[in-house]
Amino acid sequence: MLIDTHCHLFMDPLYSNVEGVLTRALQNGVRGMVVPSVEVGSWEKVRELADNKMVFPALGLHPWYADEKLDIGMLEKLLIETDSVAIGEIGLDFKIENPIKTVQITVFRTQLDLAAELDLPVILHCRGAFDEMLSILSEKEYDGRIKGVIHAFTRGPQLAKRFLELGFYLAFGGGVTRPRAKRARKSAANVPLNRILLETDAPSIGMDGIEPERVEPADVAKVAKSLALLRGVSFEEVAVNTTSNARKLFGIAQ
Repeated sequence: MLIDTHCHLFMDPLYSNVEGVLTRALQNGVRGMVVPSVEVGSWEKVRELADNKMVFPALGLHPWYADEKLDIGMLEKLLIETDSVAIGEIGLDFKIENPIKTVQITVFRTQLDLAAELDLPVILHCRGAFDEMLSILSEKEYDGRIKGVIHAFTRGPQLAKRFLELGFYLAFGGGVTRPRAKRARKSAANVPLNRILLETDAPSIGMDGIEPERVEPADVAKVAKSLALLRGVSFEEVAVNTTSNARKLFGIAQ
């Protein structure tokens, strides 16, 4: 069995055919999917989707929407009510001009504080801000108190090592299916298997030969196959280990 640890099931075209998406996932060996929100407006949709036993919700405010009003009390309430498995998708993205860096950092820290208080893992988005993120996560108030995953990891082994040293997992997705994604594939081949998660980020990131809007949770099987080939191990070994990792990090029962 497989777990897609990052898909946005509340986004179209997935949301307009949820039952079909879930059926195809089951047919491809996927038994669960973590669905992180992005903006405040998606919290209720994720809550609705969580009624399905295959869906494990995560709620948070993505850095692209850091200038939205974050009601941290409401977020805490919904995290508890939905039995969310993580706070996410949160993080830093300095490739964009707005929201500005200081706003992103404030919102990021606020959500890290909540994660530490509730003992929930975080699902982290990071672009162009790796040094800043690592610096924050290494601070005394967070070091050892924050657990989680760097989602859609496409960077090289040296950066991977820095996150691994802080105890984080790395999630690999469509990037490892592309022969030209050399950095991502090198990291995927070398990161310890007990620290790897699988994801699709559907419908946001494409795969080799598949456009982003056509990617579904079912396609996490393609990520697993690519990872197995890169590492010279069986598909079953990748499936068993990455599913165990997802269960451990997110507290997902057997």
